[in-house]
Amino acid sequence: MGNANANSKQRIERPYSIDGYDPSVDRRESPRPGEFGSGYNDLNRPTESSRRPVLCYQSSSDYGNEDTSEDFKNYADDSSSAINALNDQILPIVFKWDGGGKEAYIVGTFSDWKPVKMVKSQADFVTIVDIPAGVHKYKFVVDGVEKVDKNASLDESESNNVLNVQKSDFEVFDALAQDLASNNNNNSSNATTTAVSGSPPGSYSQDIPTFPQESGRANQGPPILPPQLLQVILNNPSVNFGEPTLLPQPNHVMLNHLYALSIKDGVMVLSAIHRYRKKYVTTMLYKPI
Repeated sequence: MGNANANSKQRIERPYSIDGYDPSVDRRESPRPGEFGSGYNDLNRPTESSRRPVLCYQSSSDYGNEDTSEDFKNYADDSSSAINALNDQILPIVFKWDGGGKEAYIVGTFSDWKPVKMVKSQADFVTIVDIPAGVHKYKFVVDGVEKVDKNASLDESESNNVLNVQKSDFEVFDALAQDLASNNNNNSSNATTTAVSGSPPGSYSQDIPTFPQESGRANQGPPILPPQLLQVILNNPSVNFGEPTLLPQPNHVMLNHLYALSIKDGVMVLSAIHRYRKKYVTTMLYKPI
């Protein structure tokens, strides 16, 4: 043990060295141009011994400032905790205005009454705003005029709409469990009705139903894109500045959808989000065109 400590002390006091180089020698006394020192031949060229130096390195145990795996684990845990805390604070809310107009904004307590532009989708205006849980007041600004949604909750003065955001409404697994229970109840009630009546539920008649195309209502286009899919976690500023590869937790409606970025510089970018239990994985594909 004594020899090991002595050797370790020697290595700490002396960093890696090059054969033929003594750090204790004052380099200010090195040969000036035109003079010959040791290690040079008559042609003023390096000799064989000085041309191939030998490096003598210290053991990694001599350095006390190296990052360990435990430090990296603590850093990763802190980054994940910061992301989870941020995800718990804000929740995505869909706002919709169907009262017409050419341009619509939404203002509320969640944005300090600053206007947030809404996207027009055929005859409606929609937008998604990340707001914290709690009670919030808001209103719409349509073509420069403040308006409220009469079909939504209003405050006492009836000049603002009121929205109560609860985190329990966004628990994905609780919502899936409730949907499964609701489907099971519907299936059991339908099975009971079918067993009693002997025929599927519903009304019957001798009239043949007409399709929209046959009644003169032509199909005007594909279905409207759900507004929840407008919220994309890619190409946005990272919420975790320490680890930019960690993305915020996506909304459950974003799963199993294919996102495509506009083709730039002859490269097409595709992405998809998948979930395994409570883990989310975002896969990106780059393809040259």
